[in-house]
Amino acid sequence: MRSDRVKKGIERLPHRMLLRACGVIDEEFERPFVGIVNSWNEIVPGHIHLDKLAQAVKAGVRMAGGVPFEFHTIGICDGIAMNHEGMKYSLPSRELIRDSIELMARAHQFDAMVFITSCDKITPGHLMAAGMLNVPSIVVTGGPMMPGFAGDAPRDLVHDGFEAVGLYQQGKLSEQDVYNFECYACPGAGSCSGLFTANSMACLTEALGLSLPGCATAHAMDAKKIHIAKKSGMKVMELLERGITPRMIATRKAFENAVRVDMAIGGSTNTVLHLPAIARDFGVELPLTVFDELSRTTPHLVSLRPGGDSFMLDLEQAGGVHAVMQRIRDRLHTDVLTCTGRTLGENLDEYVIVNPKKNAEVIATLDAPVHPEGGIAILKGSLAPDGAVVKQGAVSPEMMHFVGSAKVFDSEEEAFSAIMEGRIAAGDVVVVRYEGPKGGPGMREMLSPTAAIAGMGLMHSVALITDGRFSGGTRGPCIGHVSPEAQEGGPIALVEDGDRIEIDIPNRRLELLVDPKELEERRSKWTPKQHDIEGVLKRYSRSVSSAAHGAVMD
Repeated sequence: MRSDRVKKGIERLPHRMLLRACGVIDEEFERPFVGIVNSWNEIVPGHIHLDKLAQAVKAGVRMAGGVPFEFHTIGICDGIAMNHEGMKYSLPSRELIRDSIELMARAHQFDAMVFITSCDKITPGHLMAAGMLNVPSIVVTGGPMMPGFAGDAPRDLVHDGFEAVGLYQQGKLSEQDVYNFECYACPGAGSCSGLFTANSMACLTEALGLSLPGCATAHAMDAKKIHIAKKSGMKVMELLERGITPRMIATRKAFENAVRVDMAIGGSTNTVLHLPAIARDFGVELPLTVFDELSRTTPHLVSLRPGGDSFMLDLEQAGGVHAVMQRIRDRLHTDVLTCTGRTLGENLDEYVIVNPKKNAEVIATLDAPVHPEGGIAILKGSLAPDGAVVKQGAVSPEMMHFVGSAKVFDSEEEAFSAIMEGRIAAGDVVVVRYEGPKGGPGMREMLSPTAAIAGMGLMHSVALITDGRFSGGTRGPCIGHVSPEAQEGGPIALVEDGDRIEIDIPNRRLELLVDPKELEERRSKWTPKQHDIEGVLKRYSRSVSSAAHGAVMD
């Protein structure tokens, strides 16, 4: 056992003394030591219940003969960090989480690991660590929040929170309406109730084979989640006994499966940032081209918020991720190994759909999909030579091809003020730059501006383009991850007010309609933006890669 390095032999007498101080007894020294990584805290709704899941996981580990040791990682709530300085720190936290887990696991030589995680950057950070460590591991995601209910309708954070700001500005909601949403749209523990980034990443973790079937959509308040947590604690001991490690599960084929599931469910654009970064730590190359290739041959089958009206609860009742995988089975690599110890094909053979009618209502068929292509498209062109990302499944038909006039802002705050003050009109393309990984620094999400555009009724006549990124809750013609970013001298740095920009999603084009000679003249006068930053952000800005490569730290 790896843990023998810290507990066997006379030379490890001091080590055993310290372990005994933690309560370890003679019998436990003969058993595997299992690290339980938990991102529990008291400020993120998706995390406030993870202490209970940890108890269940540890019970499972003990039942199967292991000795669990729990430790914690940080976790940032993107919703609370949104639209101010705090969002600069969200994406950098992903690498810090990964590194902190690696430090703890290698220093203490755990034999196996269980990752208890939830939310936007935390789950990717845990997965990156699992790939880097490559010891027998399993992931337990915390589960979605239940939908809220107010005004005789189900509610969620994005549509009834962030977008309500714009609706209120337009006089379409009263003070009492928005207060009701504030009080009831988020009813308790769990990751926000639509298919936003947190739940998208949970679904892809299950699709990769690193979570037990049913884990991603089992809700935070459901006893099913506790059952899965206990079984995960037991299962990791089986993985240890059989020598099954994460890199044996999350292969190139498994990542292609995850991308296909992403396209079928219409996941967050942030998956295009996180999956390549995760793949890198698994020794797998996953370029942007894979997303677009698989998007063209994978229909969009599930219409959840923000693009549709259904919630994660509907997908859970329809059978969850494995039900979607059953639907697209002929396009998946079913021979890949999973954390069950069996192949994906074997898992799908035995997966039972409890509610056939709900399954048929929520998950479309290949013959009659929601959209013929996947939920995400990769655009390239003179404005984004290295690529940009759009959630095409949440774009209205009339905005799939759009030509508009640029209104340029060098920060999210400037753009948000212009939107709220009514300075954006139909036909505009809002360009928000210097918000990329280096330029922000930190690549902030633009949910507040995009939600305001939607709330003010401009979603079908105004586009937003940025070298930053979007919340999984963003909908409409919002194009992010524009690469190269402005701070690196990408073409987005050269855009001026009034320039014409063409968005052609069907043909995957994003063009700045300005004469190349004029752009060269502008470039000769351009200088990078000067930052007054320190600490984490200063180090991050110096070493982070392009969004086109996952914004990883090199």
